[in-house]
Amino acid sequence: MITNNKKIILTGTPSSGKTSIINCLKKKGYVVIQEAATFIIKKEQRLGNQEPWKNSDFINKIVSLQKRRERKANTLLSHVQFFDRSPICTYALATYLGFSPSTLLCDEINRILENNSYEKEVFFIQNLGFITPTNERRIDFKEALIFEQIHKDTYSKFGFNCTLIKPNSIEQRTTDILNIINPKI
Repeated sequence: MITNNKKIILTGTPSSGKTSIINCLKKKGYVVIQEAATFIIKKEQRLGNQEPWKNSDFINKIVSLQKRRERKANTLLSHVQFFDRSPICTYALATYLGFSPSTLLCDEINRILENNSYEKEVFFIQNLGFITPTNERRIDFKEALIFEQIHKDTYSKFGFNCTLIKPNSIEQRTTDILNIINPKI
């Protein structure tokens, strides 16, 4: 098992371009790990549950998938890996949704903090000034800004530093991230 991978988190407001940046990094040959929450929402909606975020087990489903994906990433031969969100984001989501953090979530956060699983510098993809709602993302811009602040506060609470990536083209934002990390890899 590889244990010295640099696991770099991208986070930020819904509809800020995180997934597009992740896809751009993948095209450039980097290992990327997709967001778990959207996957869980789509899966649940296909099963007939149109608002899975209202269910008490929603957060634990996300945590379980994130944990499996992170463990699988540990086996990959890559020096740098980019994660579209992390368990810290899931904690922020639980806070936003009004759920108490579950034991599973707290245990996972304790594990990643104790193991220094992720780099402490997190790339915070700033909002674009608008949001495009989807079937999985039913949030307006005003709520997205509240969610954005909860993310910033949560990452700070757990000892992470957010490096802001300002609005720009996907290619430029990707380049900005790579320029920041390249001297460090």
